[in-house]
Amino acid sequence: MSGLLQELTGDHRERLLSLAHDVSFDAGTRLFEEGGRADRFWVVRTGSVTLDMHVPGRRPTVIETLGPGELLGWAWLFPPGSWHLGAEALSPVRAHEFEAEAVRRLCRRDTALGYEVVLACARAMGERLQSARTRLLDMYGPYGGGPH
Repeated sequence: MSGLLQELTGDHRERLLSLAHDVSFDAGTRLFEEGGRADRFWVVRTGSVTLDMHVPGRRPTVIETLGPGELLGWAWLFPPGSWHLGAEALSPVRAHEFEAEAVRRLCRRDTALGYEVVLACARAMGERLQSARTRLLDMYGPYGGGPH
């Protein structure tokens, strides 16, 4: 999987990182809940985070596990800014945390940087959607129901 910071040009990467706060989370920490306010995002530096979705009558279903370099959270890009999934630290995590409004302001001022950020987020969204589709087919599809 590609990562937001790796996809940005050097100057744009540095400008975005100037807005970052380094944070850490213990294993088992819930970073956000499905439906909650998406006012920030992270780039994982170390550790891993699971993305999960609420399934009525069951425990949250893990859709994907993210690791170093990967973008955690893209819902901040779109109004109303609410999380589509939940997230939990699978192991101790260190990450760059970005406040969404500060990043949106930077992207409005520098449209070339904004374009790179949106393109990188779009790639991450596409990868996550494909991963979720595959996981859901594995879990709920008929046995042997894959491509013939």
